[in-house]
Amino acid sequence: MTARAFWFDSTVAVIGAGAWGTVLANLLAKNCREVRLWCRDEEQARAMTTTRVNAKYLPDLTIDPKVRVFAEMERIFESRIGAVIWALPSYACRDRMREAARFFRGDEFLFHATKGVEKGTLKRVSEILKEELPCARIGVISGPNLAVEIARGDPSATVIASHFDEVTEAGVTLLANEMFRVYSSYDVIGVEWAGALKNILAVAGGAVEGLNMGGNARAMLITRGLAEIARFGVAMGAKAHTFTGLAGLGDLLATSGSPLSRNFRTGFRRAQGEKLEEILANLGGVAEGVRMAAIVRAAAQERKISMPLSEGVQRFLEGSVDVHEGIRVLMARPMGREY
Repeated sequence: MTARAFWFDSTVAVIGAGAWGTVLANLLAKNCREVRLWCRDEEQARAMTTTRVNAKYLPDLTIDPKVRVFAEMERIFESRIGAVIWALPSYACRDRMREAARFFRGDEFLFHATKGVEKGTLKRVSEILKEELPCARIGVISGPNLAVEIARGDPSATVIASHFDEVTEAGVTLLANEMFRVYSSYDVIGVEWAGALKNILAVAGGAVEGLNMGGNARAMLITRGLAEIARFGVAMGAKAHTFTGLAGLGDLLATSGSPLSRNFRTGFRRAQGEKLEEILANLGGVAEGVRMAAIVRAAAQERKISMPLSEGVQRFLEGSVDVHEGIRVLMARPMGREY
């Protein structure tokens, strides 16, 4: 039996029914027998089952008939699952993993599609998965993946990183289709850190747009910001070239200029004078860049890694510096060689 035939006859699970989790479930449904989507809210799960729409996140996407939605974790694992995609926000990962651990056999292929790290420990989500779940074969899904665009069928791509060839091959088989390309990588550390760090720059991209600063400012933000997050990522064990690929530059280009990105919208609205608490209260989801800015600022200071843009974003978000003053400070930094 070929790998494609095996997965086409398999059941796959997605943990997390946000926009990205719902889109992933629909992508999987093209290439497997059944998808089980876990939604923490029972009322939302019932509504999605009845209407075949995730009205909260993706009201224009019709959920594939192969996708079954459950609020009870045990229903997800009531029969054999071949692969699981973890698609919850980073702050909720460890607790939910501990709750779900008893349902795993250990031989499932386990992927995660979460862009963030654990506060305090700086542990990547794949590391938390290894600690809390019995699965050894783990992969990371990341890239310029604005859920709304993929949902409407726009051409898109992602990268799957794993130390195991069979995991990346399974990910390609399960997710790829005529409008969604899937690339592979061995740099798990780099793909995870690139996806997490670019969220900070996406907030900055929104601020640049909110202040109507123009193309030159955006280009400076993207190029110098990319150098900054690559510097941090390499210090954490990543490969530098990963940051010029889909998980780094690709994701940064997509989210630093798109109102579809929650991080972009946060920066845009903050630059226009709204308070952070008010923005987050009605954002409609998690802006991982807000958490990451604080986490990375502390980690960079401790490790003496120069991260002026990330530090500026954190100060801008917390309100300790006026956005115009923050820009003046950044522009007044000493000149130096580009590389």
